[in-house]
Amino acid sequence: MKTEAMVIEATGGPDVIHKATIELADPGPGEVLVRVRAVALNHLDVWTRKGLPHLKYVFPHRLGADIAGEIEALGPGAKGRIGQKVVLAPGVSCGVCAKCARGEDNLCREYKILGESTQGGYSHHVVVPDRNVLPYPEPLTWEDAAAIPLCFLTAWQMVVRKGNVQPGQTVLVQAAGSGVSSAAIQICKMLGAEVITTTSTEEKMARAVALGADHVIDYTKDDFVARVREITKRRGADVVIEHVGGEVMEKSISCAAWGGRVVTCGATTGFFPKIDLRQIFFRQVEVLGSTMGSRSDLFRVLELVSQKKLRSVVDRVLPLSEAAAAHRILEERKAFGKVVLTVT
Repeated sequence: MKTEAMVIEATGGPDVIHKATIELADPGPGEVLVRVRAVALNHLDVWTRKGLPHLKYVFPHRLGADIAGEIEALGPGAKGRIGQKVVLAPGVSCGVCAKCARGEDNLCREYKILGESTQGGYSHHVVVPDRNVLPYPEPLTWEDAAAIPLCFLTAWQMVVRKGNVQPGQTVLVQAAGSGVSSAAIQICKMLGAEVITTTSTEEKMARAVALGADHVIDYTKDDFVARVREITKRRGADVVIEHVGGEVMEKSISCAAWGGRVVTCGATTGFFPKIDLRQIFFRQVEVLGSTMGSRSDLFRVLELVSQKKLRSVVDRVLPLSEAAAAHRILEERKAFGKVVLTVT
């Protein structure tokens, strides 16, 4: 079938994103065709558009991992029903290896992320395995539902699985305005932790407080290492949630308490921080890497969203045709939370 999409046919700046009519194969065994209603942006979209050396692009390529929509067709043997409202798990795994069998699908050797290493949702339709179909968190709008999957899944693994955040602990969440951090702040507060976060404007500081942050540091005016030490009475943070990289990663290690944990899932400002190893071995700080999370954890996240214990954070909504403008907003750090594209 033919459908409309926003695609890239080469890597580069936002202007490489353009409208095209693409051909989609009918859903195969165990696959579903989903009519996309909204797709949310992540920094992963920006990195993929710019070009990632490990990817083997199949052009035209469609970005977009966070998808909400409804099932329009079922392949042979696929589970689901026509017209069913769904959100999609953003990770695709083989489903049969030992890691997948243990519920650790994000450790599968064949793991792919929609819109990065396989085709994504900047389109009116997408074909995915039926195991990627997840229950829709009513009564959310399409846009609010699309803003949930990748950032909350990533934050859940960082805070709950890797960080093991406990009631009464202090957590430093870097860059409050990002999708992952706006989710992490909420999860930490739900678990009973004290949250310190960083951001860059008064507006973003106010929004961080509204999400539950106990202390907000303007990193453009204050040394956040000194402020964290002041707030914690020189003890440091039990857990640091970090995805900025570069110098921020270096300083984040200094912010951790003795025996604390620094959990990192990205490096938006640089892949090669200079780390003083004495800060790690002498103070026994754990540095933990994290990518995405298990599909089973996303079921739990969606339950909590439906119970209104967690909520999506949407900065603005644009039509799919303005995908390039949405990328510029993300790159210029003008958003707090998610930028979402609506597909009509």
